[in-house]
Amino acid sequence: MKVLIVYAHNEPKSFSAALLERSIRCLTEAGHEIRVSDLYEMGFNPVASADDFESRRFSDALQYDREQKFSHEQGAFAQDIQTEIDKLLWCDTLILQFPLWWWSVPAIMKGWIDRVLVNGVAYGKGKRMNTGGLKGRRAMLSLTSGCYPDMVAPDGLLGDLKISLWHLHSGTLAYTGFEVLEPFVAWSIHYSDPAKLAEYLDEYEARLATIATEEPMFFHPLEDFGPDWRMKGEINPNSVGHRRDGEKTH
Repeated sequence: MKVLIVYAHNEPKSFSAALLERSIRCLTEAGHEIRVSDLYEMGFNPVASADDFESRRFSDALQYDREQKFSHEQGAFAQDIQTEIDKLLWCDTLILQFPLWWWSVPAIMKGWIDRVLVNGVAYGKGKRMNTGGLKGRRAMLSLTSGCYPDMVAPDGLLGDLKISLWHLHSGTLAYTGFEVLEPFVAWSIHYSDPAKLAEYLDEYEARLATIATEEPMFFHPLEDFGPDWRMKGEINPNSVGHRRDGEKTH
């Protein structure tokens, strides 16, 4: 495999850093090629702006997604963006590794998503879901959290984690064509003893050994939806993010 790990943690001594180190080691030993975008170490700029484009199609007002498409066609991205796009197109497996903050990624990783999953490459006309621009690749979230697992069970205090991660799994990864794998989660990091943390590292190594062959999560393909963008009547909603009007969410 060619694996791109996009990593976002601001503390080099964190448990996230230990997970990253273990993943690099075990994947390399297994013969896979690894590239890492350590966003904090790189000083990656998360702010989308006009500076992202060396030339512009519309000079009067910034239409960011349309300028992305133009820059893709013209080869006019700022160098830091183009470098990350090249890594993304090189890989066949993407791992986004981060601490779960407010049910999402840290701002620096959100900026990477905004600036690198560009119109014309990752999505655009005719490119979404099972026809997305990154079709043929796999992706997985690798998370650390202060939560206990029962807190994010379907009936837990904070609600079903699968629903909380829908915006990333469906709205970001599946939308751009990835086959999305179940996330890896290391729980209650600050409240776990060294033995438990070591167990998480071993579990992560075992999980990484399967990511080339494991069954991806299910997302409805484009053909399950009609020209009104609604699910066809004969299709049974079969993902965490879809239900019929009037149906309860549980």
